[in-house]
Amino acid sequence: MPLAAMAERADRDKPTHIEADTLVHDDLKQVSVFTGRAVLTKGTLVLRGGRIEIREDEQGYQQGLVLPEAGRRAFFRQKREGVNEYIEAEGQRIEYDGQLDRVTILDQAEVRRFRGAVLADQMNGQRIVYENLTDVFTIDGQRPGTTSSGGRVRATLVPKDKTPDPTGSRRP
Repeated sequence: MPLAAMAERADRDKPTHIEADTLVHDDLKQVSVFTGRAVLTKGTLVLRGGRIEIREDEQGYQQGLVLPEAGRRAFFRQKREGVNEYIEAEGQRIEYDGQLDRVTILDQAEVRRFRGAVLADQMNGQRIVYENLTDVFTIDGQRPGTTSSGGRVRATLVPKDKTPDPTGSRRP
């Protein structure tokens, strides 16, 4: 199920801040592993989990992995470009690829769209891929590598408010 969503473009140039209980950094391999209530922020982007692993390649692109605290799900949140909307996602595993500008949420995956502070859309599946460059979410009800038909995508989509704003244009 594709869902258009454009992430805040200014986030790409912001510094990355990470807090955690512990850090193990391997300078030779360019790998940092943050554990214990780890929180990554980069502009409006927020990632939370029990473990955040960040790798940097020779070109400076970052790849990340977020795993949850025990009994919880890993968390993702980012503002959409040009509108007062946020996308939130949770799952048992979140993978980030800075070169492809892609976030993948796996197992017990859920996406929520907030318009302002109001929950508008909510989708669930086993695998959610957020392609920032093409502004599309893809949600799959099946676990990768399986052929069973037991998994389902579930979605609640709320129509946008079509009342004109005071300037005379339609609200997004």
